[in-house]
Parts: sequence; structure tokens; C-alpha cells
Amino acid sequence: MKLTDARNSKRIFTVVDVTGNGCWVEATKTTYVVPGTVLFHERGLANGKNCKAPVGEFPPRENAISLRQGDLLILSRDLVTGHPETYDGGRQVLDPAMISCTIPEVLENVRPGESIWFDDGRIGGVFEKVEERRIFVRITYPRLRTEKLRADKGINLPDSDLHLSAMTSKDVADLSFVAKHDDIVELSFANTVRDVERLQQHLSRFGSRRPAIVLKVETRRGFENLPDMLLAAMRAPYCGVMIARGDLAVECGFERLAEVQEEILWICEAAHVPVIWATQVLENLAKEGMPSRAEITDAAMGHRAECVMLNKGPYAVNAVCVLDGILRRMQAHQAKKRAMLRELRLAHALPTEIS
Repeated sequence: MKLTDARNSKRIFTVVDVTGNGCWVEATKTTYVVPGTVLFHERGLANGKNCKAPVGEFPPRENAISLRQGDLLILSRDLVTGHPETYDGGRQVLDPAMISCTIPEVLENVRPGESIWFDDGRIGGVFEKVEERRIFVRITYPRLRTEKLRADKGINLPDSDLHLSAMTSKDVADLSFVAKHDDIVELSFANTVRDVERLQQHLSRFGSRRPAIVLKVETRRGFENLPDMLLAAMRAPYCGVMIARGDLAVECGFERLAEVQEEILWICEAAHVPVIWATQVLENLAKEGMPSRAEITDAAMGHRAECVMLNKGPYAVNAVCVLDGILRRMQAHQAKKRAMLRELRLAHALPTEIS
């Protein structure tokens, strides 16, 4: 079978097996086949004439979109299937890559010049042009390599003023079960006082048993509005704050995460509100069985919070034991911002302490 593939190259398929539903073919060179590619079979008809037929539609499968600095990406306001960029025979871009968002409302207030990040900060860009149904994004990060963007990855809009409630309709529906059976309700993407008050209003409908409220600080707006949100949350019998460092690093910038988490600890200490230290604590240890050097220091810094959250992994039990030992030893060194000035006895303690 002869064909001209999607990159305008002449190729040949050789039939190696015939089944009741079709046949198996192979090629000696890389071939790019798309729906509509015409196949020519030289002996396809008994009268000797060539037989030709287009390739049909492929079964749907999830593909990744490759992006590098300088690429143009279209973000559709309509929920449509995305696709990578397409080229002509001279490798010129005919159609930029396109994706859509499962919550198109977040795109209503974006402006040219604002930044957008995908997949926990692995890919970044700037809004170049905003149209009624499409938004054009110029990729600015990563700078030195190509990254693949896959489906179901998160989107962060740190510069945009998003008018969205932290709670969805499903969250509200689930609260009736949560209020009866759980001890804590953690409010993701808590951004405003209104988000906190709305959660409290819904919980008040379920009688005297009210679970504790934990505000997950994950955005720049949430960080900036934290003092006001704390005043609202402290009206409840119990409340706390989680430093959700994954999205927070993307929103505020990785290089500023250290000072942001420090300020959250300070303001929560002043308000006597407990803090949960979360995201990637001893992650390599829990998943691979061996921690990085930086992870140990990070876990020790978590001692200044009231709770440290670990992720799952095949070595999670070992991670809990290691974390327990680190936090126990750090108690004598530091309490919140205060150094305890403990007597130094590391030199003679190490040989007998294995944990």
C-alpha cells in the first residue's frame, strides 16, 4: 500500500497478516497517518485497477501537547477537545495548539499581560490577546526545553481577579454528610471573607454539631486576605489554616514561597490559630524510600506548625517514623519563632541514636 503521509512524505505499507476484520501492515520508515490519509492498493481490484480509500477516524486517546518558549496556545472558552499545533510541509505552523478549561467562568475576567500557569508551574505563559470565545497565550516558560501538557492538569491565574466562590454546588450538597460524620471541613481555595461566611452559613443548617473549619491558603488573594478571613473563621468554635504550598508556590512565585509561608505562620501564631504544614513533606522518602537532604530541613521547619501533613506512598510508615523523630528532637531547639538555646549534646548522642 502506498500513501503520502501527514508530513508530505512518500511511504509504503507492507501487508504482513490478514484477519477477518482487516489486516496488519508495517513500514520501514516513520510514517505520520491521520484520518483522511489516502491509501493506494495496487492490486485492490480484480480488473487490475488501483484501489484507494481514506483512513477512517482513530479511536479516541489522550495525547499530550508539546509546548516550548515562544509557542502560541489557544485557550477556548468552549468545552471542546484540544489538539496540538499543526504544520504544513515546510514546518510552518498552520494552526496553534488549543485546549479548553472545565470551568470556563475563570476566564471571564482575564486581561492581556496577565500570567497563566499550567501543571503546578511546569508551563507558564502570558495572555497576548483576549477574544470573545478564544484567548491567545504566549508561552514564556520553560525557557530551555519542551514540556508536555496533558489533560486534567491544573491552571493558575495569579494576576487575574477571579469572581468565583470557593464552594461549588456539589460541595454544598456534600456538606450534609460531612457535617454529620467528619471532624474537619477544609475549604480549598479560600480567597475572601465571603467564602468563609458562606461555609459557616451552610454548616449552621445542620444543628449544634459543627466540624472545625480549616482554611487552605492556596492563592495570592487568599494570602492577602488571610487576616480578614481569620477574623471570620474564629467566630466558629474551632478553626485552623493549611499552608497548601503546591498552588501557593505557583501563585506567589517559587522564590517567594519561603517568606510567604513564614508570614502565614507569624499571623496565625498571633491569632492563636493552629497551622497545618502541607505539600511534599518527605515526599521522596514516602515514595522512594530515600529522602533528599532538603526534605529533612523542610520537615524540621514544619515543627513550627501544629500539624504536618504527609503524602501517601509505599514507604509512608517509615516517613511517619522519621518525621516523628525529627519533630521530637526539634522541640528542644525551637518553639515557633523562639530559639530554645538547648545544651548542645549532638556529638555524644549520635552513636547511640539510630532513628
